[in-house]
Amino acid sequence: MAIEKKILFVCMGNICRSPTAEGVFRKLVGEHQALSNLEIDSCGTIGYHVGEPPDTRSVSAAKNRGYDLTSIRSRKIIVDDLEYYDFILAMDDENLTNLFNLSKAQDQFKHKLALFLNFSSDKNAKCVPDPYYAGSSGFDDVIDLIEEASRGLISHLLNAN
Repeated sequence: MAIEKKILFVCMGNICRSPTAEGVFRKLVGEHQALSNLEIDSCGTIGYHVGEPPDTRSVSAAKNRGYDLTSIRSRKIIVDDLEYYDFILAMDDENLTNLFNLSKAQDQFKHKLALFLNFSSDKNAKCVPDPYYAGSSGFDDVIDLIEEASRGLISHLLNAN
């Protein structure tokens, strides 16, 4: 039986980390028939880049690793997302705080909010660092972290049912 869950990855502008998480996770779940019914999306906590594609450095780093981010466009999280998605996974503490602030009046949704790297087996890594102002290797480091957490999230989803 296919697992039906809706997963939302969240960073600040939705042009680096969260679209990378969306693209990586989408490809990795494609290897698991039981996860064929997942709905996967990404967004940002700010609206500076709404409608824009991911950062070209994110697209390039992802492409070099076999991931396609070209169809993703930035959007800002909305309150309705809190009800709609089953997992709302922030890339770092600042964005998790922004999500908790957004959900302040809706305590029933707070159990859906978590750091994405909570699913990583690397317990030394807590947050996915923003590579926007880092060198090009920062984008590869982000993919490494996202791949590891994606495998952990896949395992969690497969074992929860």
